[in-house]
Amino acid sequence: MCTRVLWNTDDRYLMAGRTMDWPESTQPTIVAFPRGRDRDGGRVGEFVAVAENPLRWASRFASLVTTVYGIGAVDGFNEAGLGMHALYLKSTDVGARDAGRPGIQMGLFGQYLLDKAGTVAEALALVDEFQPVMVEAHGRQATLHFALEDAAGDSAIIEFACGEPVIHHGREYTIMTNDPTYDEQLGLLAQQDFSHPSRDMPLPGNVNAVDRFQRAAYYAALLPESANTRQAVASIMAIMRNVSVPFGAPYAEFGVYNTEYRTVIDLNEKLYFFELSTSPNVIWIDFGALKLGDQPLAINPYDTSLIGDVTSRMQAQQVLF
Repeated sequence: MCTRVLWNTDDRYLMAGRTMDWPESTQPTIVAFPRGRDRDGGRVGEFVAVAENPLRWASRFASLVTTVYGIGAVDGFNEAGLGMHALYLKSTDVGARDAGRPGIQMGLFGQYLLDKAGTVAEALALVDEFQPVMVEAHGRQATLHFALEDAAGDSAIIEFACGEPVIHHGREYTIMTNDPTYDEQLGLLAQQDFSHPSRDMPLPGNVNAVDRFQRAAYYAALLPESANTRQAVASIMAIMRNVSVPFGAPYAEFGVYNTEYRTVIDLNEKLYFFELSTSPNVIWIDFGALKLGDQPLAINPYDTSLIGDVTSRMQAQQVLF
């Protein structure tokens, strides 16, 4: 499931937030990767998912990401200020495998863009050069769509239908949830009139993807100008909490699950905030202050003793991708 919100209308601050909603722990690890790291896009951890003509590359940019099941990245940004968020979209269709094109397993799609592109435009220029390949983890297929933003406030949504990318590119595409497709979500949002907000205005209050999309759009449009970074981060985090799915919500049969964690990226200051739903603390990492060598640095956000700035707690760790 999940929700992404980009705030790119403030003159001084550029913030992106997301929720991760899933029926079990995604076993997240926050990892900082150095530039120059060699990758094999055909591998899912220790297993080969793309045996013929896998995409291989060396990273151009360092990045800070949250991993999923140790096999790919679903959230994060790179040193150039490109942000990425992978969210669930059941209707995703990457098509049949064409071995004539370099293939990349779906869990590494977002990491590839962070590794190679510094802006949304650069990332979109790469999309036609390879083919995403569907993989499965913990019994579920990686049917994903992707939101991108950069330090200039540009934004894009990437989905796949009938084996082809469907792209919405522009600063106005700031909200993303899940099914239906983005075209349909925009059509449903257009049917709402939020032009005269008041305390008496009824808002969609359910936790399904359509209601979360509309509620996030409503509150994001009302964000006040922030006095400082702390207030700007709090503003986005407040919306992410508003669209989170509480524990015990009776929607599992519809594929809606409780929120595991929330993140906020400050693309100006290169700060990454992480709030685990079961932890009493928000933690953050100052990407610019990390001392990255040749090895990735990582931290386990399930360590509930962590609090505040944990940049210095990042430690060298072997990562499978």
